[in-house]
Amino acid sequence: MAAKTSIAKTITKLYYSSGFHSSHPKHLAPLSLSSSFSSSSPNAASPAAESQSTISSQAPGRERSRWSRWLLFLPGAITFGLGTWQIIRRQEKIQMLDYIQKRLELEPLNLNNASPSSQNLDQLEFRRVKCKGYFDEKRSIYVGPRSRSISGVTENGYYIITPLIQVPDKDESVQPPILVNRGWVLRSWKDEASKVSEGGEQSSDITPTSVQDTERRSWSRFWTKKPQVVEDQNRVVAPVEVVGVVRGSEKPSIFVPPNDPNSYQWFYVDVPAIARTCGLPEDTIYIEDVNENVNPGNPYPLPKDVNTLIRSSVMPQDHLNYTLTWYPLSAAVTLMALMSLKPKRSRR
Repeated sequence: MAAKTSIAKTITKLYYSSGFHSSHPKHLAPLSLSSSFSSSSPNAASPAAESQSTISSQAPGRERSRWSRWLLFLPGAITFGLGTWQIIRRQEKIQMLDYIQKRLELEPLNLNNASPSSQNLDQLEFRRVKCKGYFDEKRSIYVGPRSRSISGVTENGYYIITPLIQVPDKDESVQPPILVNRGWVLRSWKDEASKVSEGGEQSSDITPTSVQDTERRSWSRFWTKKPQVVEDQNRVVAPVEVVGVVRGSEKPSIFVPPNDPNSYQWFYVDVPAIARTCGLPEDTIYIEDVNENVNPGNPYPLPKDVNTLIRSSVMPQDHLNYTLTWYPLSAAVTLMALMSLKPKRSRR
């Protein structure tokens, strides 16, 4: 029995050691199946993993492409909004100019007994007014420089603003002083005023001229001395009738330098600051002289043209031109965006 067992073990060893079992079908089938399964399972799992990674990588790309498509229409939306804004601005400008035109057509108000206040100033703006008084030349303010075309030649000058003060013992003259923009003057006016103010010789420059004019008009030397004082006083206190339009302070652009009252540099009209410099209340009424009765022999100061008040740097027609520019531009860029999104046909 022991011998049979040892013989069986010896045969088994020889069987496995000879490699005969590798060619037996029963052993070949399990080995081939297992090997094929082990070799095919990685290949079968790889497409699913690749598809998942592809989907995850394409998701941000789709979001970016979607936003980029919307951004193509952004220039068209901006230009369309600008065109619409120009239509709104045009309508507002038409209403504003019509409001000014109607107020200028009203009868002039008498400002001789007017009391200034913030409410009255808002209600009186662009109203024509008339008042009497005399100009206090010593407190004149020059605002500028402002250019003006004279006989085809452009010259720099200034607007002269002078307080209009009540005539003594005359109730029909203006009661509270007002500021009057008398119009445009040559640059030499300010230069002469600066020399007079620096030298303190304003009275000496005026008196000899009036004396000479008086002596030329006198009948004799006896009569010249006595009327001289009276005529000189009448020249100073003679009432002047002013017809103007109530205005407010100017709104300077960012390119206009600030005013410097200490050095007498005024680049734009600031009514409260000018009033303080002239020793007047800040709520003093400010008007622009629009009197058309100008002496051809002595046109300066040259009053403003009333038609300039119903003009603007950008007129309604300009807004319409801007609209006709922005809308076609909006249509063009929007059409270009649509054409860029249209799928291209492949050529065969």
